[in-house]
Order: sequence, then structure tokens, then C-alpha cells
Amino acid sequence: MVIVYDRLWVTMKEKHISQYRLIKEYNISNGQLDRLRKNADVSTYTLNRLCEILDCRIEEIAEYIKSV
Repeated sequence: MVIVYDRLWVTMKEKHISQYRLIKEYNISNGQLDRLRKNADVSTYTLNRLCEILDCRIEEIAEYIKSV
């Protein structure tokens, strides 16, 4: 079981928010973005912040994948 953040990149593109902008304007760290790229653990604070910035729901940035 794993949470993947593939939808985040799609939502960012739709909302015209770049990774650079997240870092420079919204103070999201490059380290957090790297963890998201690698589908690693991130805090609920970061997920909440991304939802606020992108004006979206958690389902638009994260997806739970169940292993079979």
C-alpha cells in the first residue's frame, strides 16, 4: 500500500503553478518537492498547504494505491 502524488503534477499544470513558484512564492522546500516526486512520506501540513495553494481537494494531489 502506498500513496502516490502523480495527480499533484497534473493539478499544478492545470492551475499554472510551477515547482519554482511553489519554492519562491509559497516557501515549499525543494526537499519536500523531492519527497513528493519520489512518493515518499510527507507531512499532513505539507499536503494541507498544497491544497490551499492549489485551491483543490486532497484527491487532486494524492492517490492511495492498494497492493494486491
